[in-house]
Amino acid sequence: MAKATRVPYLVMGTNEYGSANLGRGSAIVALRLARKLLRDGYMDVRVCTPRGRILQSDELKELEPQQEMDVMGKGQQRGNREAKKPKKEKAKVIAAQPSRKEVAWQPDFGSAKKR
Repeated sequence: MAKATRVPYLVMGTNEYGSANLGRGSAIVALRLARKLLRDGYMDVRVCTPRGRILQSDELKELEPQQEMDVMGKGQQRGNREAKKPKKEKAKVIAAQPSRKEVAWQPDFGSAKKR
C-alpha cells in the first residue's frame, strides 16, 4: 500500500464538468494553480491553508510572499567607517623628458696622463 503524503495547501475549483481538488506543497505553487484555474474558467476557486483557513478567489493575494522594501543586499549596505580623505595630487614626472635644472659648473681635470 502506498504511503499517504500530506500536502499543506488544497486548491479547489468547480467548472461545468465537475470539481477539482488539488494539493500543493507551498503557498506560491498553490497561488499559481488557483490563478490558472481562474484563467481556465473555473468558478468558486478556493485555497485551504495548513491552519484550515479557506481563502476565496478575491483573498488570494494574502498568499503572496511579503516583500520588505528597506532591506538592502549585502553589497549595497553602508559601512559605519568614516570616509577617507582624498589623496594629495602629485606632479607627474615623465622619464623621457630631460631635466630642466641648470647644470652646475664642474671642474675639468683634463686629460693629463700620469708619467
